[in-house]
Amino acid sequence: MLSLKEKDSPIVRKLLDAGCCARCVLRFCCVGKCSSYQLPSEDINKELLAFLSEADGEQSHGAAEQTQTEDPPCKKLKLDSAPVGQDGSSEASAAHTEPNVQSEICVACLGVLQDFCDLSYTKQVCEVVRKADYKFGSLVLAVSLPAQLSVREHSCWLHIKKEVKEKSMCLDKEDVVQVKDAFKWAIQGMVGKELGTPVLTNSLFEVSVGFTHPETEADCHFLATTCSDCFKPTKNKASVFTRMAVVKALDKISDAKFLRHYPCPPVRPASKCTPLDTTCLHTSVFIAGRYNKFSRELPQTPWVIDGERRMEGSVEELIADPLLSSFRADGFNFSSSGREDVDVRTLGNGRPFAMELLNPHRAKFNGAEVRQLQEVINASSDKIRVRDLQIVTRDAMGRMKEGEEEKTKSYSALIWTKKAITNSDLDFIANIKELKIDQKTPLRVLHRRPLAVRQRVIHSMSASYLDTHHFRLQLHTQAGTYIKEFVHGDFGRTKPNLCALMESEVDILELDVEDSVYVPLPTTLDDL
Repeated sequence: MLSLKEKDSPIVRKLLDAGCCARCVLRFCCVGKCSSYQLPSEDINKELLAFLSEADGEQSHGAAEQTQTEDPPCKKLKLDSAPVGQDGSSEASAAHTEPNVQSEICVACLGVLQDFCDLSYTKQVCEVVRKADYKFGSLVLAVSLPAQLSVREHSCWLHIKKEVKEKSMCLDKEDVVQVKDAFKWAIQGMVGKELGTPVLTNSLFEVSVGFTHPETEADCHFLATTCSDCFKPTKNKASVFTRMAVVKALDKISDAKFLRHYPCPPVRPASKCTPLDTTCLHTSVFIAGRYNKFSRELPQTPWVIDGERRMEGSVEELIADPLLSSFRADGFNFSSSGREDVDVRTLGNGRPFAMELLNPHRAKFNGAEVRQLQEVINASSDKIRVRDLQIVTRDAMGRMKEGEEEKTKSYSALIWTKKAITNSDLDFIANIKELKIDQKTPLRVLHRRPLAVRQRVIHSMSASYLDTHHFRLQLHTQAGTYIKEFVHGDFGRTKPNLCALMESEVDILELDVEDSVYVPLPTTLDDL
């Protein structure tokens, strides 16, 4: 049984006369019972007609008690079409006959709740999901509808608004069940049964269906004139008539102005909605770890200059390739806590990194499987090594960047000096503590970084004599310090620098990151 009350009968009749389908009638009667929308359209039609017949019978009984001389009104309800006037009134209304709600296309939902709430359409959607070959334990059903449905719903609401007011009833537009909700209530149970998985309101795996109706696209156009401030062109939208913009305009426009520009009830369409392709999308998976880089000919990310790739491979690609294959993801975004130059090795405990895997077709991996992935990455190349690999939350991507300037790093550098030196010439270096330096953006990165002067701190240094022109320099610095520029001065752009401190021309031959930036993520895994 439908959750309808006697007061709903004039609304039901008026909507059916206007050309609304059975499920849209339930929507405007604020029926919030999901099971009502899950009934076949034919069954809902029969129950609506039975409801009206019963209401007519009660009215006839009341009229008969008042007078015995008048003939009772006709109780026979037909499914044949009845003529509809320009103002939306129907000759059938007075005679208690109803339009053919089964064969006519609904003026409100444009067929969405008539022709796409059955098992046939459900099977089409589910077949697409199966072919996409995702691994999932639940799904959420997303629905995209033409923006003009909001205009047509507003017109239907105004059509019954007067009737409601005359009956001293209250019907807020916000109480009307949305087409999207009614569609989900009708179909998601069949989708869940067909795929053998629950359909939830919140799931990491999304199945999206949508509809378009070119015939009525112009329904929205008058709003751009009457409420121009609601429609702003955007780069990412093909049309200014987005659902949100249309809803905003409808909330703003007066009833009188709306009725001057748009028919009430809406004009019957000649065609129903066309379904768009069903698409599947899984929420990104985030995986983090630390990497060591042992090559001086491997960039962190693909090295492309003037459209030409300079070196084969990169750290991110060596890590990403096995992950993309295992998660069957469409792509990735790589992020790390800082970066090293192509000729710099990253040693010690490694540099923290995180990777967003886009639209993974498989997202669930247990601890043993993640450890196996780490082994696969490490076996693929001797240029890098990954540790502490783990699946993390989205927050990890942002938290790696928090407070970078407060973090510290340790380096080891091989230094050449033009002037011959002795062991004692290096003693002063160990006495330098908390040395503040000003670094103008280095010339080598000026093409990708804004020109600025950044103050950094060299917390401590020590030196190990090698020969008359070489020594090993150990540095403990604030993260973000340009070590090469601190050594050779970058034509005076870093002050003070090691050249000035040693009063000799010096240069850096090799640089290693010995202890990378400390961040709490990823968590150190003792068993790896």
